[in-house]
Amino acid sequence: MLLLGSAVLLVKRPALGLTRRDWLVMGAMAGYAAIVMLEAWWAGLGVRGMDKPLRILLAVPALLLVMAYPPRLAWLWSGLALGAVLAGGMAGWQSLVQGVPRVEAFTHPIQFGNISMLMGMLCLAGLGWAVAQPRRRLWVALLLLGALGGVLGSLFSGSRGGWIGVPVILIVLYRSYGRELNYALKLAVLAALIGGATVAYAVPQIGVQQRVHQAVDDISRYVSGESRVTSVGSRFEMWRGASRLALDAPWLGVGSGHYEQAMRSLADQGVIDPGVLVYDHAHNEFLDTLARRGLLGLAVLLALYLVPMKLFARQLHAPDMERRALASAGVILPVAYIDFGLTQVFLSHNSGVMIYGFWLAVLWGSFKVKAAEVGAARR
Repeated sequence: MLLLGSAVLLVKRPALGLTRRDWLVMGAMAGYAAIVMLEAWWAGLGVRGMDKPLRILLAVPALLLVMAYPPRLAWLWSGLALGAVLAGGMAGWQSLVQGVPRVEAFTHPIQFGNISMLMGMLCLAGLGWAVAQPRRRLWVALLLLGALGGVLGSLFSGSRGGWIGVPVILIVLYRSYGRELNYALKLAVLAALIGGATVAYAVPQIGVQQRVHQAVDDISRYVSGESRVTSVGSRFEMWRGASRLALDAPWLGVGSGHYEQAMRSLADQGVIDPGVLVYDHAHNEFLDTLARRGLLGLAVLLALYLVPMKLFARQLHAPDMERRALASAGVILPVAYIDFGLTQVFLSHNSGVMIYGFWLAVLWGSFKVKAAEVGAARR
């Protein structure tokens, strides 16, 4: 709907006042999409190969629409909280009532769990906005409930990759809001985090303990040579294979059209276990990109993450709390995706590209408008 709505820009042509920073964000999005689409065309993958990067490109008009007609921040944050609460509720229902071992909702355990965790962390970023509102207690409660729902959705999914980056995200939040917290409140937050982690691990029904033990066992079996095709062991083998392909073709990669054939060749040579050939990617965004598109592909992928992260990070200490909340969310989005990309090729899934592309559009567009409002008020 954001994409369709952007057609109004062709008719009304509002003054957007695009700055160098806006062009950098849009350039990072368009550059990534262009390189991946070009590589897909060169590999003969047709529309199937261009579909997902095209979604990142189509988020650019949505970004322009948000700049021209920004949503009310109350709708942005309340919608996010509602989504996270529903994700947690769905996860709890599937796990505790239906007995699903790893919750997947309507997609896939890894995708669902990581996106749920992302929504929960974005709700925490919104607390800065909440405390600046007239009904701040109500807003704070809603966003905390959303954070809880998002985290529970991740825990019930058993998606361990999403848990790895939580400490880094908490550091981002501390940099944003730590100076506003008194010593007693900092201790209370720390105690709540430790207590919550302990409960999540101790309660068997949540499944965290089982997933942690399984990871330790997988690593032990891989190191001993007992099995190389466990959940963790398979990733190690895929990373080994992708690294080898990247070394063989460092600049442009082997190409998506030849990736699976090249991995099969490595299996035939005994470099990797043949059991991992059932996977069509390396379960690591960065190694997979290096293997397929080389250093050029890795450069545009890093730009997609690091350019907006750096621009948002400049305002993590903004005096205006509403702008700071958007900046915090804007940093958390790529930080979370970098974390997800360590164990999953997140942008190879529709949900992955849609969440990143369009949330970046909404957050940057809203952030730019808020910054302009603050600047006008000062003048």
